[in-house]
Amino acid sequence: MKTVILCGGRGTRLNQLGTVIPKGLVNIGNKPIVWHICKLYSQFGLNDFLFCLGFLSDAFEKYFQQPIASSENWNVKLIDTGPDTNTGGRLNRIRSLLKDESEFCVTYGDGLADVDLKKLIAFHRSHGKIATLTAVNPVSSFGLLDLDSNSAVTSFREKPTLKEWINGGFFVFNRNIFDYLDDHAVLERKPFERLSAAGELMAYRHKGFWKCMDTFKDNVELNELWEAGAPWKNW
Repeated sequence: MKTVILCGGRGTRLNQLGTVIPKGLVNIGNKPIVWHICKLYSQFGLNDFLFCLGFLSDAFEKYFQQPIASSENWNVKLIDTGPDTNTGGRLNRIRSLLKDESEFCVTYGDGLADVDLKKLIAFHRSHGKIATLTAVNPVSSFGLLDLDSNSAVTSFREKPTLKEWINGGFFVFNRNIFDYLDDHAVLERKPFERLSAAGELMAYRHKGFWKCMDTFKDNVELNELWEAGAPWKNW
């Protein structure tokens, strides 16, 4: 079973990091975030990776030629899908490489979680729909206030975990996903909206750790978590 990693975007909110190296190669500890992502999948026997590249794609070729990456038991194929291609377009451009796959995993190149991928795949197979995404409860970017009926502040909640669900990535798709894609598609917009309307999009609810590296602050926090034991580490 192949795993597609979407990592062609520009890390514009990572300050200098995102301009000199691609987002997927920004380090957590002394390893790029994509190394951590591949390790997550490989612990479940998923070692066959297709990287959809774009911005500074040559840097990935150099990285995967280094002993630290090439020594892993991974089959890695790097595909330049264009510097400004959207997520659905990147996936669509590698459809020929997935022609023999009845189902496959897809994830973003900037998110980490302790998702049980075996259970995620089993959930996907159990419902028989085209697409499964992993739904997560995000941590608020801000502290929240509790107010009484007179507008008095009764308590503070420092960046609580929200009750709402968001798309956390970690997808499983079957081949019919390509009926909803073209080279310009934004996966999270019309394709998912059409799949939802057709009853073909399901959510695997993940209550454990999840965090994406969207900003420089996120990178700092993930590095701190790595030093403290890394809640996503399952190897």
